[in-house]
Amino acid sequence: MTPLDRAGLAVLHRIDPERAHALSLAALKSGLLPLPGPITSPRLATEVAGLSLPNPVGLAAGFDKNAEALAPLSRAGFGFVEVGAATPRPQPGNPRPRLFRLPEDRAAINRFGFNNQGMVAIGARLAARPAGAVVGLNLGANKDSADRAADFAAVLAHCGAHVDFATVNVSSPNTEKLRDLQGKAALSALLAGVMAARAELPRPIPVFLKIAPDLSDAEIDEIAQVALESGLSGIVATNTTLARAGLKSRHAAQAGGLSGAPLFARSTRVLARLSTVTEGRLPLIGVGGIGSAEDAYAKIRAGASAVQLYTALVYGGLGLVGEIVRGLDGLLARDGFDSVAQAVGTGREDWT
Repeated sequence: MTPLDRAGLAVLHRIDPERAHALSLAALKSGLLPLPGPITSPRLATEVAGLSLPNPVGLAAGFDKNAEALAPLSRAGFGFVEVGAATPRPQPGNPRPRLFRLPEDRAAINRFGFNNQGMVAIGARLAARPAGAVVGLNLGANKDSADRAADFAAVLAHCGAHVDFATVNVSSPNTEKLRDLQGKAALSALLAGVMAARAELPRPIPVFLKIAPDLSDAEIDEIAQVALESGLSGIVATNTTLARAGLKSRHAAQAGGLSGAPLFARSTRVLARLSTVTEGRLPLIGVGGIGSAEDAYAKIRAGASAVQLYTALVYGGLGLVGEIVRGLDGLLARDGFDSVAQAVGTGREDWT
């Protein structure tokens, strides 16, 4: 981290977290921040579900909910960027405060509740997205929707022509009963509607499913079966957790989803379980607690074809992206891998 990055983060950490995040987005959009541009190498370049990525390190959904900073984020060193979650209608989300830093734990707790400007506004920005970047959209449902399952298909139908992939998010803990849609019957019906909407798009894009980390092995196995039967392109493992074991921060008891370092082991175990059950038939994207190149490498060796991060940026700044990507390249070279794909799943037994 440069002295400038350190000073900037110190200032932001004196401000309310949600306001600090808005200022970070504003700084990105100003065009004044130095950004490295695409970072790649022959080892890092990879393909996931038909997507050609310059490197396997992506930005998770939630950082740019409304697709406002696509151009600068595409130059921040990520291999791909996911925006959203988007819902059919705009919604304000849950009352503030709803975002809490847990610096002692290198973590955060949020209970945003899918606050976003809605698919019309977000879709318009996606239509003007920068050329060459790999951009995906996280699909959500309105809190007061009479048919939440239909909401996911509606957002895909409206925005799908302007993105390279979409992620069905039934795993946020901040919309009441949303996680109930992870059950076999409900999930199968929901995904049937989403895949029908996908079939109507000008081009078929990959569709992923983002799952919770708070699942039993039996539930993970069931979701894997549904995913394979539904024709999904892959699974994102995982969203935030409701678990609170071992936290030190005074905010540990806040309601919402916990992200960051404490999520790493839990989410990686889910990832490894999915890798074992699917036997390589579905690409997996590893999310949860990645704060270093070593963390990203561990996810890949546990079965991820690509990874995403978000909370670590709160503590490491955008400069962390380049550190992780370049560090990952070095780790692959150290262990004799010529590509990311060669390393996928080679350390799965460490987590199962």
